[in-house]
Amino acid sequence: MARIDNDGRGTETAPPQSSVSADREKRPAGLAGAHALRKAPAKKAPLPLWQEVLVLLATALILAIVVKTFFVQAFYIPSGSMEPTLLGCEGCGGNDRILVQKVSYWAGDVHRGDIVVFDDPGGWLNQEEQVQPSGGPQRLLEVFGLFPTGGHLVKRVIGIGGDRVRCCDRDGDLVVNGVPLEETYLPSDVAPSETDFDVTVPEDRLWVMGDNRSASSDSRAHRGDPGGGFVPGEDVVGKVWAIIWPSSRLEIIDRPDVFNDSALDGAAS
Repeated sequence: MARIDNDGRGTETAPPQSSVSADREKRPAGLAGAHALRKAPAKKAPLPLWQEVLVLLATALILAIVVKTFFVQAFYIPSGSMEPTLLGCEGCGGNDRILVQKVSYWAGDVHRGDIVVFDDPGGWLNQEEQVQPSGGPQRLLEVFGLFPTGGHLVKRVIGIGGDRVRCCDRDGDLVVNGVPLEETYLPSDVAPSETDFDVTVPEDRLWVMGDNRSASSDSRAHRGDPGGGFVPGEDVVGKVWAIIWPSSRLEIIDRPDVFNDSALDGAAS
């Protein structure tokens, strides 16, 4: 840029730095430079195969234990006491494998008509009937809920706390709270009970009977025991939900309609 001095002579002067140039000089290193200074995050080395297998096995084991404890568990029927609903004899196509679900009883009580698996209340099973795993594979299946743990029974709930259950009326029917039961699930040639009884179920207890009444050692057979033949509700493992084996026997187990009669509750109250 030219300027005029006092003598009238013109001289060239360097142009002043613009504000843009000054700002550029004061600006720190650019964004790319800053990124270039940062260290790239180190990549984690993958686990060795054997460690991955151990992690997967441990996870599967934990999940299996949780499922077995809170959701479902497998059992098989060792006797004919629940025939024809559940088969448990070699000559009739047994033994049925059943799936017991526990969700139904999370927020509610056991219902009349449910088929339940329960712990032995004390002395109901002899030593031979207490099935135990006999080898490594069976023990592993037991952990995963696929092999039945010993010391359990399966029966149908006939009476709950407060119910009066007696046998039998003039027609030979079982009577609960004054209401005769039409038990269509019994074998056609088997009576509701060959033993007379009249009991009132204590609170938090259950009166249970096998469907094959003439071949079932149930509450009737244990009235002389310390528990009076009643099963504590806390001993119930869960409700039989389905038959899962053999494949020809696949079936969802429902509560018989006779137990949905509101007269049963009305009479009880």
